[in-house]
Amino acid sequence: MGLDDPIKMLENLQMDEEKFVDLLGKIIGEAQHLQNNPPTLIPKEDRAVRHVLDVLQPLSEGNGGLLKLNHKSYVEGRGNLIIEYPGTVEKKVVSFVGSHFDVVPANKETWDFDPFTLTRDGDKLRGRGTTDCLGHVALITELFRQLAEKKPKLKSSVVAVFIANEENSTTLGVGMDALVKDGLLDNLKNGPLFWIDVADMQPCIGTGGMLVWKLKAEGKLFHSGLPHKAVNPLELVMEALKWIQDKFYADFPPTEKEKEYGFATPSTMKPTQWSYPGGGVNQIPAEAEIRGDCRITPFYRHVQAPALVFRLHRVFMLFALISEVEKKIRGYVQHINDHIEELDTRGPVSKYVLPDEQLRGKLKIEFDEIKTSGVACDLKSTGYKALCDATAKVLGEVKPYSITGGLPLIYELQQEGFDVQCAGYGRMETYHANNEHAYLSEFKKGFQVLAHCVALLEN
Repeated sequence: MGLDDPIKMLENLQMDEEKFVDLLGKIIGEAQHLQNNPPTLIPKEDRAVRHVLDVLQPLSEGNGGLLKLNHKSYVEGRGNLIIEYPGTVEKKVVSFVGSHFDVVPANKETWDFDPFTLTRDGDKLRGRGTTDCLGHVALITELFRQLAEKKPKLKSSVVAVFIANEENSTTLGVGMDALVKDGLLDNLKNGPLFWIDVADMQPCIGTGGMLVWKLKAEGKLFHSGLPHKAVNPLELVMEALKWIQDKFYADFPPTEKEKEYGFATPSTMKPTQWSYPGGGVNQIPAEAEIRGDCRITPFYRHVQAPALVFRLHRVFMLFALISEVEKKIRGYVQHINDHIEELDTRGPVSKYVLPDEQLRGKLKIEFDEIKTSGVACDLKSTGYKALCDATAKVLGEVKPYSITGGLPLIYELQQEGFDVQCAGYGRMETYHANNEHAYLSEFKKGFQVLAHCVALLEN
């Protein structure tokens, strides 16, 4: 059937449950060595790569099979793996990219079960990486194993790219960034690129950018019974943050596109942590600090800061880059420092300037190095249509969604010219969480969705 009717074969393809679970168990058995939290935890992704190669190597070109395997490492022990099932038409390709070998750390003491051993409770698969992202590695490996065994004659080349270092994308020269720089993925621009590292079964069509900030206020320490002799940094940082938030929401307001893409929230800037040096309750401290983040949706029509103009859905829109958001916030803080006398105070003796002492309160803003830009997937692309049609056919419905959570790396791919679409079959609620788990039945359906995508794109 495979040679005579490849589309029918793809539509009828079913995951081999035993082989999938066996491979996933082996990979999760390595998860303790795949934890990524430098400098203390440096993953050795090759420990997972070898289990994938054990499955696919017997079906590779070197052993008389069809699969082309490229185990590419830029750092010893930290491999990426490119898998290709060749098609018959040049420059026609479907790719599944983004599933990664590294995982976030897990503390055994806070889990109800061993995070580094796959356990099964009925339909539930439990262990670090089941959702993010070792379950997807095993799923896609199973798809390529079956393609290589059944040998359907496809027009499209089908490519998978398993990557290193996704959980620490700010360390360069290890994973996706190095593969793109070397041109090893250039051919994937000739067709849709499905980023398989989200969750909840449905197409994810939009993501947010993330910018983590720290706002520090410096005042003057003094006895709380004499507040007129102090500059209260707690009051200063609270009033300053309110002013900054008001300016942020004026510059980055809700947009109509957020409704179209189904974002649950517009762009936000909010505090999440508070700290100060401590001391007695009768002491006004010398400094105080608020930390928080910005989540930025990927389109604005009224941003007054410089922005990158790009074509989306055949209209020009303004894309607010994270660097421009940072620039705007730095400007807000500088304005307050320059005009601190104009900032609202609290009560008759609250003040941020002590003229007799030539002392002024001061704000400082810092940003974390980890910054991601959001994306809006192209809803006119054949890849998006195939993903929606395949999802509807397998699940009975399609409900695309967007999140203001960030996905690293995909913005850069989109800017490089890749048609990025996003999907995944783990559980969003367990990403980076204790007691991570996923469901076998949902991976089985995800397997069918990916196979149907290939079949639809053949036409």
